[in-house]
Amino acid sequence: MVYSAAQFGENAKVIGRFAPSPTGPLHIGNLRTAVIAWLCAHQRDGELLLRFEDLDRANSKSEHEARQINDLAQLGMTFGSNVIRQSERFDLYREIVEGLRQQDLMYPCYCTRREILESIQAPHGPTIEGAYAGTCRNLSARDRSEREQSGRPPAWRLRTNNETYVVDDLVAGPTITVIDDMVLLRNDGVPAYNLAVVVDDAEQGVTQIVRGDDLLLGTGRHIHLQKLLGYPTPQYVHVPLVVGQDRERLAKRHGAVTLEELGQRGIGSQEVLGELARSIGSQIERPQSVNDLRTDFSLERLPRSPWTIPADWQTVHHDN
Repeated sequence: MVYSAAQFGENAKVIGRFAPSPTGPLHIGNLRTAVIAWLCAHQRDGELLLRFEDLDRANSKSEHEARQINDLAQLGMTFGSNVIRQSERFDLYREIVEGLRQQDLMYPCYCTRREILESIQAPHGPTIEGAYAGTCRNLSARDRSEREQSGRPPAWRLRTNNETYVVDDLVAGPTITVIDDMVLLRNDGVPAYNLAVVVDDAEQGVTQIVRGDDLLLGTGRHIHLQKLLGYPTPQYVHVPLVVGQDRERLAKRHGAVTLEELGQRGIGSQEVLGELARSIGSQIERPQSVNDLRTDFSLERLPRSPWTIPADWQTVHHDN
């Protein structure tokens, strides 16, 4: 059965969110997505919320949060005091997991990452990276006992039926996605991203989600959870990624230059904003702030192919 993400009326107030992980500085690709998200929300007299997705407690740091907030502010994006952090909401996520367990909608999974990669069997239709083959889905009580006695703690997966969803994306267009038995609680007791993000979007009243199109095929997982938990489905806007001169996506170890690094080389934040503005189809030549782009931005003019950063921006390389 095919489901579609809900669309909101043209006059509805948009509540968007930018949700980085505070494990390091924002790179240009992150900032470009934030600019698009800010414009999509504020063009409709809405707001863009800031949420720190800090489930990775080992690498999430307050100094990274502060630096990310500062970088966004340099481009004209500021946020109120209602910034939330996923690490402060673990009890809520675990309560929801327990409710699903009580409904017999979850099962323990003892597979290691390597075992999952070796046993992946793609469901019919488009699949997502790391899709689970269902190895532990029908284990007997004896099988589970043997695995538990080996000292391997289980993760908890949602029991699904490879449902198919159509994401009515405002940029990518209708896109078929197929879900799998996703992890909702990791084997270290930490709630999984797919659960946390869906709960947070609903709790914060988010009506529009702007993010990179590398996440598009995973959106069916979120729609499935939204329906299961009685949440509305937001509007989705998946934008093409930023790539280097070699057409490879930016990554920490691959040309992912930051605002600070560019500033050290004499490329100021306003110059960066101007380049980002051109990359999203704006005709404003020298914006001083993202607000200057508000009346000129249009999703219809947003290029549908990845944006290649200027050659002289990618001379900075990361060593860690």
